[in-house]
Amino acid sequence: MNRGTKGLHRLAATLTALSMTVMLAGCGSQSGTATTTNTAAATTSATTAEAATSAAAATDSSSAETTAEASASGTVELVDKSFKIGIMQLVEHNALDAAKEGFVDGLAAHGIVEGENLTIDFENAQNDQSNAQTIAQQFAADSDIDLVLAIATPVAQAAVNAITDRPILVTAVTDPAASGLVKSNDAPGGNLTGTSDLNPVKEQMQLLTELVPDAKTVGIMYSSSEANSEVQAKLAETEAQALGLKTEIFTASASNEIQQVVESAVGKVDAIYIPTDNTFASSMAIVGQVAEEAKLPVIAGEENMMKAGALATVSLDYYKLGQQTADMAYDILVNGKDPATMPIEYQSDPVLAINQDFADAIGLTIPDSILAEVGK
Repeated sequence: MNRGTKGLHRLAATLTALSMTVMLAGCGSQSGTATTTNTAAATTSATTAEAATSAAAATDSSSAETTAEASASGTVELVDKSFKIGIMQLVEHNALDAAKEGFVDGLAAHGIVEGENLTIDFENAQNDQSNAQTIAQQFAADSDIDLVLAIATPVAQAAVNAITDRPILVTAVTDPAASGLVKSNDAPGGNLTGTSDLNPVKEQMQLLTELVPDAKTVGIMYSSSEANSEVQAKLAETEAQALGLKTEIFTASASNEIQQVVESAVGKVDAIYIPTDNTFASSMAIVGQVAEEAKLPVIAGEENMMKAGALATVSLDYYKLGQQTADMAYDILVNGKDPATMPIEYQSDPVLAINQDFADAIGLTIPDSILAEVGK
């Protein structure tokens, strides 16, 4: 285990936290015992990510948790004004669903409660861009809507093209500037701002080398129709190569291509990396089935993807990301802040997670040096 211990030290050196906790989760069923501890301020591999970390240090505070506790105890009073919010979500899967739930709960913690002084029009685009455009146009035509929340990059792009006279918040968008949503992430300059789910790609790749130390080639998989995934794939390719790994890129344009794409990687790669890609996230059970049969380790972009069909991740918390976005909504709706001057915000507390069931299924032994971190 000496190699694993030294490797873990290299991984820990890139995080500013003093400790990590491994989450043991059951594949799909979530039957495994789970213990989590948030790490603090993970650094990422790109200039955008460095800016993200500094922004998160200022914005990712405990205020939302405090107000949520107050709301639960009944001490938060309703805001004395009513609102209507349109929520458009690209597709239903656990991460995006958690972001939506966190957003609604976060508003409630601020005294904006659905069914009391808040009406929500929720629309699911079913991972179809034409549906997203139709929803955006419907929201643009509804003069009663005070604010629009777009969950994931494709629906955010549809929203900003259709809605110009009301504020738009986004969440689960990796790089709003690179996606053409804002002038810059520091100074959006228009009617759109929000939160990014830029994940710690560097730490994820380092984790891969710790869990699969003999890996020589990693397959990077993502949807070619998602701009946010391409950004992450490029970061992953850079980080993998910096660690001495060869890379092969595999893309799918739709969910029905995923099984074939994963099968095409068998025999060509020693491990698979999948970023926070919505198309793959909604089909991780298929990924997991093929990967288990081929004994291929899979590192996923976030925890819910991992639970559905992957080995491990260093993951953001999408529920908290939704709460953070709700804080921004409150500032806009109640405090009168202008989205044009509100920087894109980031999360700074990723969690290391391991799916023990998946590890057992592919015959991979998790190093004791990593398992020893459970509960610390």
